[in-house]
Amino acid sequence: MKRLINLEKRIDWAVPTALLLLSVVPVLAGFVRLSGLVAGGPATPENTRFIASPLPILVHLLSATLFCLLGAFQFSSTFRQSSLDWHRLTGRLLVPFGLFAGLSGLWMTEMYPIDLQQQGVLLYSVRLLVGSAMVLSIVISLLAILRRDIAKHRAWMIRGYALGQGAGTQALLGIPWMLAFGALSGLPRDVLMSAAWMINLALAEWIIRR
Repeated sequence: MKRLINLEKRIDWAVPTALLLLSVVPVLAGFVRLSGLVAGGPATPENTRFIASPLPILVHLLSATLFCLLGAFQFSSTFRQSSLDWHRLTGRLLVPFGLFAGLSGLWMTEMYPIDLQQQGVLLYSVRLLVGSAMVLSIVISLLAILRRDIAKHRAWMIRGYALGQGAGTQALLGIPWMLAFGALSGLPRDVLMSAAWMINLALAEWIIRR
Protein backbone atom coordinates (compact mmCIF):
# COMPACT_ATOMS: atom_id res chain seq x y z
CA MET A 1 0.00 0.00 0.00
CA LYS A 2 2.79 2.38 0.93
CA ARG A 3 4.54 1.67 -2.38
CA LEU A 4 1.32 2.44 -4.25
CA ILE A 5 0.94 5.77 -2.43
CA ASN A 6 4.55 6.70 -3.18
CA LEU A 7 4.05 5.80 -6.85
CA GLU A 8 0.91 7.97 -7.03
CA LYS A 9 2.82 10.88 -5.49
CA ARG A 10 5.63 10.53 -8.02
CA ILE A 11 3.13 10.43 -10.88
CA ASP A 12 1.31 13.43 -9.42
CA TRP A 13 4.53 15.46 -9.48
CA ALA A 14 5.52 14.30 -12.96
CA VAL A 15 3.34 16.92 -14.73
CA PRO A 16 4.61 19.95 -12.74
CA THR A 17 8.18 18.73 -13.17
CA ALA A 18 7.69 18.38 -16.94
CA LEU A 19 6.17 21.87 -17.11
CA LEU A 20 9.08 23.36 -15.17
CA LEU A 21 11.53 21.67 -17.54
CA LEU A 22 9.50 22.94 -20.50
CA SER A 23 9.93 26.47 -19.14
CA VAL A 24 13.72 26.26 -18.80
CA VAL A 25 14.74 27.25 -22.35
CA PRO A 26 12.38 30.25 -22.79
CA VAL A 27 13.13 31.46 -19.24
CA LEU A 28 16.88 31.32 -19.82
CA ALA A 29 16.51 32.93 -23.25
CA GLY A 30 14.35 35.64 -21.69
CA PHE A 31 16.88 36.45 -19.00
CA VAL A 32 19.70 36.54 -21.55
CA ARG A 33 17.67 39.05 -23.58
CA LEU A 34 16.79 40.97 -20.40
CA SER A 35 20.44 41.16 -19.28
CA GLY A 36 21.42 42.38 -22.74
CA LEU A 37 18.86 45.19 -22.56
CA VAL A 38 19.94 46.18 -19.05
CA ALA A 39 23.63 46.09 -19.99
CA GLY A 40 22.99 48.14 -23.14
CA GLY A 41 24.31 45.49 -25.51
CA PRO A 42 24.84 46.12 -29.24
CA ALA A 43 21.78 46.61 -31.43
CA THR A 44 20.91 43.76 -33.80
CA PRO A 45 18.00 43.25 -36.23
CA GLU A 46 16.41 41.00 -33.58
CA ASN A 47 16.59 43.42 -30.62
CA THR A 48 16.38 46.90 -32.17
CA ARG A 49 12.67 47.17 -31.42
CA PHE A 50 13.27 46.17 -27.79
CA ILE A 51 16.00 48.76 -27.31
CA ALA A 52 13.74 51.46 -28.76
CA SER A 53 10.84 50.50 -26.48
CA PRO A 54 12.00 48.18 -23.65
CA LEU A 55 9.07 48.38 -21.20
CA PRO A 56 6.64 46.02 -23.03
CA ILE A 57 9.25 43.27 -23.45
CA LEU A 58 10.37 43.63 -19.81
CA VAL A 59 6.77 43.31 -18.61
CA HIS A 60 6.19 40.35 -20.93
CA LEU A 61 9.33 38.45 -19.94
CA LEU A 62 8.85 38.86 -16.19
CA SER A 63 5.12 38.19 -16.12
CA ALA A 64 5.27 35.22 -18.51
CA THR A 65 8.16 33.67 -16.55
CA LEU A 66 6.34 33.91 -13.22
CA PHE A 67 3.08 32.73 -14.80
CA CYS A 68 4.72 29.59 -16.24
CA LEU A 69 6.83 28.72 -13.18
CA LEU A 70 4.20 29.31 -10.50
CA GLY A 71 1.45 27.80 -12.64
CA ALA A 72 3.29 24.49 -12.95
CA PHE A 73 2.74 23.72 -9.25
CA GLN A 74 -1.04 24.05 -9.65
CA PHE A 75 -1.06 20.81 -11.63
CA SER A 76 -0.15 18.74 -8.57
CA SER A 77 -3.23 17.67 -6.59
CA THR A 78 -0.96 16.73 -3.68
CA PHE A 79 0.44 20.26 -3.58
CA ARG A 80 -3.01 21.85 -3.84
CA GLN A 81 -4.47 19.73 -1.05
CA SER A 82 -1.50 20.01 1.33
CA SER A 83 -0.90 23.73 0.74
CA LEU A 84 -4.36 25.19 0.17
CA ASP A 85 -3.41 28.68 1.36
CA TRP A 86 -0.38 28.70 -0.95
CA HIS A 87 -2.56 27.45 -3.80
CA ARG A 88 -4.97 30.34 -3.30
CA LEU A 89 -2.19 32.91 -2.98
CA THR A 90 -0.49 31.60 -6.10
CA GLY A 91 -3.81 31.73 -7.94
CA ARG A 92 -4.24 35.39 -7.03
CA LEU A 93 -0.79 36.08 -8.47
CA LEU A 94 -1.30 34.00 -11.60
CA VAL A 95 -4.28 36.08 -12.75
CA PRO A 96 -2.40 39.42 -13.04
CA PHE A 97 0.78 37.73 -14.30
CA GLY A 98 -1.20 35.94 -17.02
CA LEU A 99 -3.09 39.09 -17.99
CA PHE A 100 0.11 41.15 -18.15
CA ALA A 101 1.78 38.44 -20.26
CA GLY A 102 -1.14 38.20 -22.68
CA LEU A 103 -1.78 41.93 -23.01
CA SER A 104 1.91 42.82 -23.41
CA GLY A 105 2.20 40.08 -26.04
CA LEU A 106 -0.72 41.62 -27.94
CA TRP A 107 0.84 45.08 -27.69
CA MET A 108 4.19 43.87 -29.03
CA THR A 109 2.53 41.96 -31.88
CA GLU A 110 0.61 45.02 -32.97
CA MET A 111 3.07 47.84 -32.25
CA TYR A 112 6.61 46.48 -32.68
CA PRO A 113 7.98 46.57 -36.26
CA ILE A 114 8.92 42.95 -37.05
CA ASP A 115 10.72 41.70 -40.16
CA LEU A 116 8.73 39.32 -42.37
CA GLN A 117 11.37 36.62 -41.87
CA GLN A 118 10.64 36.72 -38.13
CA GLN A 119 6.87 37.08 -38.39
CA GLY A 120 4.73 36.56 -41.46
CA VAL A 121 0.99 37.11 -41.85
CA LEU A 122 0.23 33.64 -40.44
CA LEU A 123 2.23 34.09 -37.24
CA TYR A 124 0.97 37.66 -36.80
CA SER A 125 -2.64 36.45 -37.00
CA VAL A 126 -2.05 33.49 -34.70
CA ARG A 127 -0.32 35.67 -32.12
CA LEU A 128 -3.30 38.02 -32.03
CA LEU A 129 -5.67 35.08 -31.62
CA VAL A 130 -3.55 33.38 -28.96
CA GLY A 131 -3.00 36.55 -26.93
CA SER A 132 -6.71 37.38 -27.02
CA ALA A 133 -7.69 33.80 -26.15
CA MET A 134 -5.23 33.71 -23.23
CA VAL A 135 -6.59 36.94 -21.76
CA LEU A 136 -10.18 35.78 -22.27
CA SER A 137 -9.46 32.37 -20.69
CA ILE A 138 -8.01 33.97 -17.56
CA VAL A 139 -10.90 36.43 -17.25
CA ILE A 140 -13.47 33.62 -17.60
CA SER A 141 -11.53 31.56 -15.05
CA LEU A 142 -11.51 34.48 -12.61
CA LEU A 143 -15.25 35.08 -12.98
CA ALA A 144 -15.88 31.35 -12.49
CA ILE A 145 -13.97 31.14 -9.21
CA LEU A 146 -15.76 34.23 -7.92
CA ARG A 147 -18.99 32.27 -8.47
CA ARG A 148 -17.39 29.20 -6.81
CA ASP A 149 -17.60 27.25 -10.08
CA ILE A 150 -14.46 25.20 -9.50
CA ALA A 151 -14.73 22.97 -12.57
CA LYS A 152 -15.13 25.89 -14.97
CA HIS A 153 -12.39 27.85 -13.21
CA ARG A 154 -9.98 24.94 -13.51
CA ALA A 155 -10.79 24.23 -17.16
CA TRP A 156 -10.30 27.81 -18.35
CA MET A 157 -7.17 28.32 -16.28
CA ILE A 158 -5.67 25.19 -17.85
CA ARG A 159 -6.45 26.63 -21.29
CA GLY A 160 -4.88 29.98 -20.38
CA TYR A 161 -1.80 28.27 -18.97
CA ALA A 162 -1.44 26.08 -22.07
CA LEU A 163 -1.40 29.18 -24.28
CA GLY A 164 1.06 30.91 -21.93
CA GLN A 165 3.44 27.93 -22.26
CA GLY A 166 3.68 28.35 -26.03
CA ALA A 167 7.32 29.46 -25.94
CA GLY A 168 8.37 26.24 -24.21
CA THR A 169 6.80 24.03 -26.86
CA GLN A 170 8.18 26.29 -29.59
CA ALA A 171 11.67 25.67 -28.22
CA LEU A 172 10.95 21.94 -28.03
CA LEU A 173 10.00 21.91 -31.72
CA GLY A 174 12.43 24.56 -32.94
CA ILE A 175 15.70 23.26 -31.51
CA PRO A 176 15.58 19.91 -33.38
CA TRP A 177 14.62 21.77 -36.58
CA MET A 178 17.58 24.13 -36.28
CA LEU A 179 19.96 21.27 -35.52
CA ALA A 180 18.74 19.42 -38.61
CA PHE A 181 18.12 22.23 -41.10
CA GLY A 182 19.75 25.40 -39.76
CA ALA A 183 18.15 28.77 -39.03
CA LEU A 184 14.38 28.86 -38.74
CA SER A 185 12.72 31.74 -40.60
CA GLY A 186 9.92 32.63 -42.97
CA LEU A 187 6.96 30.31 -43.43
CA PRO A 188 8.52 27.30 -41.62
CA ARG A 189 9.00 29.53 -38.54
CA ASP A 190 5.40 30.72 -38.74
CA VAL A 191 4.03 27.18 -39.08
CA LEU A 192 6.18 25.67 -36.33
CA MET A 193 5.48 28.42 -33.80
CA SER A 194 1.77 28.34 -34.56
CA ALA A 195 1.73 24.53 -34.27
CA ALA A 196 3.22 24.75 -30.76
CA TRP A 197 0.18 26.63 -29.46
CA MET A 198 -2.17 24.16 -31.17
CA ILE A 199 -0.35 21.22 -29.56
CA ASN A 200 -0.62 22.85 -26.14
CA LEU A 201 -4.33 23.53 -26.60
CA ALA A 202 -4.96 19.94 -27.70
CA LEU A 203 -3.17 18.62 -24.61
CA ALA A 204 -5.10 21.05 -22.41
CA GLU A 205 -8.44 19.83 -23.80
CA TRP A 206 -7.36 16.22 -23.24
CA ILE A 207 -6.47 16.98 -19.60
CA ILE A 208 -9.76 18.82 -19.04
CA ARG A 209 -11.84 15.99 -20.47
CA ARG A 210 -10.06 13.39 -18.36
